[in-house]
Amino acid sequence: MQLICDLEIHTKYARACSKESDLPHHHLWARKKGIDVVGTGDFTHPVWFRECGEQLEDAGEGLYRLKQVHRVPQHTAASHDPLFMYTSEVACIFSRGGKVRRVHVLLFAPSREAAERLNALLGKVGKLASDGRPILGLDMIRMAEFARDADPDFLVVPAHVWTPWFGMYGSKSGFDSFEEAWGDMASWIPAVETGLSSDPPMNWRLPELDGKTIISFSDAHSPPNLGREATVVEVAARSFHNIAHALRSEAGENRIIETYEFFPEEGMYHYDGHRVCEVRWSPQETRRKKGICPKCGRPVTVGVMSRVEELADREEEYKPRNRPGFRSLVPLPEIIGDGLERGKHSKGVTAIYETLVGAHASEFDILVKKPLDELKAFLDPTVVTGIERMREGEVKKTPGYDGVYGSVEVFTERDRKRVQQGSLF
Repeated sequence: MQLICDLEIHTKYARACSKESDLPHHHLWARKKGIDVVGTGDFTHPVWFRECGEQLEDAGEGLYRLKQVHRVPQHTAASHDPLFMYTSEVACIFSRGGKVRRVHVLLFAPSREAAERLNALLGKVGKLASDGRPILGLDMIRMAEFARDADPDFLVVPAHVWTPWFGMYGSKSGFDSFEEAWGDMASWIPAVETGLSSDPPMNWRLPELDGKTIISFSDAHSPPNLGREATVVEVAARSFHNIAHALRSEAGENRIIETYEFFPEEGMYHYDGHRVCEVRWSPQETRRKKGICPKCGRPVTVGVMSRVEELADREEEYKPRNRPGFRSLVPLPEIIGDGLERGKHSKGVTAIYETLVGAHASEFDILVKKPLDELKAFLDPTVVTGIERMREGEVKKTPGYDGVYGSVEVFTERDRKRVQQGSLF
């Protein structure tokens, strides 16, 4: 069976997160999106860990089900029942090699009991109650050792590996190689998580990642952002061990099929620049101007694309054989809003979206799975054309930089008028 997994999310106990980032709303939005397995997020936070114990029940095989009493009573077209996996993310801040390193690390627990054992170890290092994503003065290698000591089946993965401030390869505080980052633990770390500002082709350019899987998750700070990136796995049955094996492997009975990606240009660190000075540069422009902002005279924040160019040993067009595929997606509310010239958070777009996922199909079914002819039966033709253009990659991209999200437009003004007249093609 195929499972859509989103295992990097945050909760109401993490900084800058929605108050509705809780289990009932995550369960509801996983149903709307079509996600099969979603992370609990933030299991290191003691209050959240207790809430998980109160609201989840054991579904067997290292996965957990939201108790019926805690479910939001809202109908969705998707009939599946999403399950939860105990997951968390920690910020490791430490000194190594004469530099201060700041690296975010994902933790996937094989059971609640394993998560509890790791919490006991980490509680001796830092204040876990300070934030849902705690800041720990702990080397990432030691973090991996703690996880392995808590349970050898723990899965440890560097998060959003290219982002400047907190990525393993980040320009501000990261490392230049996987081996440098993980030392003797490198062979135990099976994967890298792309983050919103990179996609698989950017990671394929590093030969050292040929033996690592490439996975993607949403890093959602609010329930509607669940699934903005996800990993699709093929497994024999729903279980932690099968999913974990799939995340470690691209072959065999349990394996990764594909990932769902942001267009990386939409991520907030794809290009270089200065947010305050409104300076946005491609890697080529940064090199030409020696990385110095012309407005303030300070170095610009070097983003993901430049960092990939710096470390890559392969050309941009490189395509490996026999690696899982990927799809670059635009969230359905953005396509609806773009096509109908309304804001993606407007009441009109929200009403249309809720009708679609409530009566017709999940968001991923609409974006990825259903043939266009089926979509025409219940979708505005402009929106159907927008989905077709997204599937073909025919979008206008404005890269994000220095903490500013980029944008992806499905239609130009001219396109929109032509499709409304029925003459786009």
